[in-house]
Amino acid sequence: MRWTPGFTLDLAAVLAPLRRGRGDPCLRRDEAGRTWLTANTPAGNATLMLCALADGDVDARAWGPGADLLRSGVPALLGAHDDDTGFVAHHEAVARARHGRPGLRIGATGRVWDVLVPSVLEQKVTGYEAHRSWRELCRRFGEPAPGPAPEGMRVPPTPLAIRSIVDWDWHAAGVDLTRRRTLIAAARVAPRLERAVELRGAEGRRLLRHVPGIGVWTAAEIAQRAWGDPDAVSFGDFHIPAVVGHALLGHPLDDAGLAEVLAPYAPHRQRAVRYLEASGFSRPRFGPRHPIRDYRTL
Repeated sequence: MRWTPGFTLDLAAVLAPLRRGRGDPCLRRDEAGRTWLTANTPAGNATLMLCALADGDVDARAWGPGADLLRSGVPALLGAHDDDTGFVAHHEAVARARHGRPGLRIGATGRVWDVLVPSVLEQKVTGYEAHRSWRELCRRFGEPAPGPAPEGMRVPPTPLAIRSIVDWDWHAAGVDLTRRRTLIAAARVAPRLERAVELRGAEGRRLLRHVPGIGVWTAAEIAQRAWGDPDAVSFGDFHIPAVVGHALLGHPLDDAGLAEVLAPYAPHRQRAVRYLEASGFSRPRFGPRHPIRDYRTL
């Protein structure tokens, strides 16, 4: 499929939130500049290849049982349904970030499960730990990517695959008891959780939070990716309050301060955060890094 966006599109920036670490087996960018990603759909698994063409169009090709569904979702995935009407940059840093990223939009996968698993894995651990567990679970319990995908690419584990994992394999993947219980609980009701995409907004996030272990932070992380929620802020995040605080006020914030400074941006609070993140702004680093734990050796 050749798709014409009709707007300035920064393909890499729009897809960036879907990438879980440098070695993500479900999203790769090859030497030719093509982006490959895998997914589970109601029709089965699939691989999608996206390539930005010189005239601004996007070449989209898909393989696997779910190819048609994945290909038909390309416009939403790349932000065609994103609407920033009413968004106003209340801070100079946000205005600069928005000006510097005219092709940044909030995309939507249209599916909960594939973004739920890595979001739960990222609960209360370092990114290194979470991405290592994600790679291991995909390698051992995800299917090989259909079609001519780059070597080593996998499809995210299905709910059935997650429910089949025994304790030792969870341990070998570095996933502690709390996170594995959340994943298993979500897997048991996975089809019902997909309705969150239809509900959207606060109602969609509230449905996700019915799963024990999915709180405000995890629900927001899922919402940002599954239906492109422009207002779902990841409260409780280790980095975001400090990043936003330093960018807008010159000092770190806690969650209460983050809520206060972002309040004028509602219903586009996450959009403001996304602009700051995409601009490359990061908080100053002081002191030792957060310790990396290896549950496989415990």
